[in-house]
This record gives sequence, C-alpha cells and structure tokens, in this order.
Amino acid sequence: MEETFGQREQDAAEILIGLGLSEDMETVGDLTCAALIHPDESAAVQVVARTHGILAGSPIGRMVFARLDPTVQWDAHRRDGDSVEPGEAVATVAGPLASLLTGERTMLNFMTHLSGIASLTRRFADAVRGTRAVVLDTRKTLPGWRVLEKYAVRCGGGTNHRMGLYDGVLIKDNHLAAWTESDSIAHAVVTARQRSPQGVSIEVEVDSVAQLRDALQGKPDIVLLDNMDLQTLRESVSVRNEYAPEVLLEASGGVTLATVAEIAQTGVERISVGGLTHSAPALDLAFDWKSRIKRD
Repeated sequence: MEETFGQREQDAAEILIGLGLSEDMETVGDLTCAALIHPDESAAVQVVARTHGILAGSPIGRMVFARLDPTVQWDAHRRDGDSVEPGEAVATVAGPLASLLTGERTMLNFMTHLSGIASLTRRFADAVRGTRAVVLDTRKTLPGWRVLEKYAVRCGGGTNHRMGLYDGVLIKDNHLAAWTESDSIAHAVVTARQRSPQGVSIEVEVDSVAQLRDALQGKPDIVLLDNMDLQTLRESVSVRNEYAPEVLLEASGGVTLATVAEIAQTGVERISVGGLTHSAPALDLAFDWKSRIKRD
C-alpha cells in the first residue's frame, strides 16, 4: 500500500536532513573521505534489506543525497509501503564515491528507523484484520520526528491519531483532576465542545464502566478506555451500544502483539499503541557495493 509523501512530510524531512548532515560534518566535512577518497572516483551501491519488513522513507533517502550532492542519482526499486525480503535491493545510488560514503549513515538512519515503524505497524494491523478495529499511533514520538513517524505508521497500514494538541481535544485523567468546574465527565465533554472550534473531535479518557456511563451522557465523539481488561472492554462496548451507539470506543494501555487481536474482538473500533513509534526496532538495511568506477 503506497502512502503519499506530501509537502508536509517533505518539509519535515528537509529540516531533519539538515540537522542530520550538520551533526555529522559540522563545518569541517567528512575527514575520512577527505583523507582517503579521490574526488574523481565514482561508484554505484544498492540499499539492501537484510530482514523482512515494510519499507518507509525511500523519498528521504533521495533527499539526503540531493542535499549533499545533486549529482548523485537515486533509483528506487521499491515504494514506501511495499513488503521487502532479505537480500532485496530497495534502491540503487550512483555518483561520486565520497558523497555516497558521506551520506550513507544519515540516509540509513532515516530509512531504518521509519521502516522499523512501518514494519511493526503492519504486524499490528495484520493481527486485527477481519475485525472492526483500526490500529492508531499516539503522540509518543521523538521530538521533531512526529510527521515522519506518523507517515511511517500509515505506510504500515496503521491510522494516525491526532497530530498534536492543536487538532483534537483529548480530555485525559489529569485534565479532569485539574478541572474545577464540576465532577461530571459529561459536563467536561460538553464544556470542551462549546469552547472548541467547530468540527474538532472531542475524546475523553475513562478507566471504568461507571465513568463511561457518565461520559456518554456528554455525547463525545470518542471515549478512550484506559487499561481495561477484556471483560471490562466487552462490558463497555455493550453499554455504548445501548446508550450511545454513535460514539467510537478506543482501547489503550499496554497493548501488545500478543493481546491486540483479543482486544479487537471485544468490539472496540480503535486501538492506540504507543509502541508503534517509541519502541519499534529498526529494520536492517545496508549499503551493498554494486560497482566502483576508478578515475583515469
């Protein structure tokens, strides 16, 4: 499933690429290449998958080398969202040898991290296939990386939760504890809707069926069911179906690959998993030499 790498993703990538290359070279450059590699030497290398996974970040690989040396050519063989197998070449990169070596690590840092997120997300998405549930990410992202990490989640078949604090209301337990106008969760939901821009989604967190009953009276768009066991999730779905069938239910808290299928089978529509972004292992990608063109 190919995911669109749009202007927002490009803008985020440009900022991070600049930071990545700067922290590697500062104002000095690549001392090793300067000492050992003649500027007239050229080569071609392939970016190769070492393990099975889902690709994400290929457009960023091209952007890294375009920033470093516009003469480098990036030829993508696989698209973001594609499944890749061990030994499969996902791209061929050709150009000045020193530029290839200088940009190698920065490029791989982007692609291994984002492909790791996409790969883990696909495993979760596959686990809930056939149910009504979708798998969502959270705001548990590396600072500055959120746009790209959420892009990688989409590449893996997941769904994005709100991007930040600015595009959705999520009333969590600490908000309720700090709010002094009422003890009613429904009142908090109604107040948030009245004071928020029109069309903004209103979600509220609960941790018991009693709190759910209270929250449903305020007609939120979504209720987040926090750290509930399977029986409580099933009871919550039953209560929602009876009193407010239009409200979506989102399970969250401690969701793993071992538990996500059973959670989806309770009837919730949404399952949020912080681990998609904060704990995804990198996908093993590497540079494999294809050819080297020596200077005359």
